[in-house]
Amino acid sequence: MFRKIRRIKNEISVDDAKNLLKKTSRGVLSFNGDDEYPYSIPINYYYHEDDNKIYFHSAKKGYKVDCINRNNKSCFVTFGDYELSEDGWSHYVSSAIVFGKIEIIEDKDEVLRKIKEFALKYYPSMKEVNEAIEESINGVLFYSLNIEHISGKRVRER
Repeated sequence: MFRKIRRIKNEISVDDAKNLLKKTSRGVLSFNGDDEYPYSIPINYYYHEDDNKIYFHSAKKGYKVDCINRNNKSCFVTFGDYELSEDGWSHYVSSAIVFGKIEIIEDKDEVLRKIKEFALKYYPSMKEVNEAIEESINGVLFYSLNIEHISGKRVRER
């Protein structure tokens, strides 16, 4: 169902792709938008390997919500691990790509648990996490991207 990476020599292991998902802070989430145009947006996210899910949030209304409600299939990409190549001027960069289906998390206890884990990735302490949650939780939808396929690659950019 999902295509293999065309240039096999650039492929990284699934474990390396998962490590990249754990390390990076932002990625791009893509949907099927209006009139069959793709719609991609940068997001903050939290990858939970044991759940095999990527968590993110949004406002309760908007284009992202409309796209998800219309078709919950999605693609997510993140990249990083810049490494200077042997020539001293070009870089190697790794990327991970994820395909899956998005669902809104309805259970309030689960939302609170997962949103705290998510927020700890971005805030310096639980105090700031709790303050942010208290201030904004009523206006937030929380989602999971349920991963069906992960791949990754490392390329030399010149």
